[in-house]
Amino acid sequence: MATGQKLMRAVRVFEFGGPEVLKLQLDVAVPIPKDHQVLIKVHACGVNPVETYIRSGTYSRKPLLPYTPGSDVAGVIEAVGDNASAFKKGDRVFTSSTISGGYAEYALAADHTVYKLPEKLDFKQGAAIGIPYFTAYRALIHSARVKAGESVLVHGASGGVGLAACQIARAYGLKVLGTAGTEEGQKVVLQNGAHEVFSHREDNYIDKIKTYVGEKGIDVIIEMLANVNLSKDLSLLSQGGRVIVVGNRGTIEINPRDTMTKESSIIGVTLFATTKEEFQQYAAALQAGMEIGWLKPVIGSQYPLEKVAQAHENIIHGSGATGKMILLL
Repeated sequence: MATGQKLMRAVRVFEFGGPEVLKLQLDVAVPIPKDHQVLIKVHACGVNPVETYIRSGTYSRKPLLPYTPGSDVAGVIEAVGDNASAFKKGDRVFTSSTISGGYAEYALAADHTVYKLPEKLDFKQGAAIGIPYFTAYRALIHSARVKAGESVLVHGASGGVGLAACQIARAYGLKVLGTAGTEEGQKVVLQNGAHEVFSHREDNYIDKIKTYVGEKGIDVIIEMLANVNLSKDLSLLSQGGRVIVVGNRGTIEINPRDTMTKESSIIGVTLFATTKEEFQQYAAALQAGMEIGWLKPVIGSQYPLEKVAQAHENIIHGSGATGKMILLL
């Protein structure tokens, strides 16, 4: 290694597998920004379920080994590469994507994936914006094409994407329903845009939702756990209703006839399919949300970098998320 090269702490994955493959190393070289890139000194990094799927090797996209996980970071610009003139050293920023990985003291990002972080939001909140808010916006506005006055059920509303979906849906004039597993989760969902919340741990909660919405049904369902809920979702939809699949952890049997009578749709969403232009469009809408004040990330459990394996364990097997899980550096 070249002498004088700055070193940092970073999590590295050398083989796909369980949380134990996440290795914290103390001597990783700090990357140097190239053309149209910036180097961010990371203060906080969001943990997303998709990062656990990628780490396990079961996801459709496999990074080259070894790699550092993490995409949603917030921090301060440390260095700027050529032609990245929108930023200068010291700027407070957040990003929805990194090149070098976010579970590290420094992260490299392409300048078009980096956004200014308003003073009213702290770094923890900045680290909670990226994947959750861009995914929720894509699901609601791009995929579901929601209209003001429609109803939306956010199935699993107390996590990072769920709360983002509630805030966006409320700001865009929808009737917002949510489900959550814990009392604390239900409270937070109501505080963040939902008109009504239901416990998905109650046996008859689907009946309660049906009673609440009446004959018409629900126009849009944002689904975080399709392998458990998709069949029930189809029974809740209105004529022409749409289920937007954001999260899934397995297979499920459904009756396609349930889609025929209502001419309903099941639409999958992945943020990885978003174009550069779409990202800029979503960013403009979300930036407005920050300025006006309806975009306010809720922070859940927080872990130091040393406890990253525990974070990965808990995001999948925890007792129900409330807010966004983050790593602190």
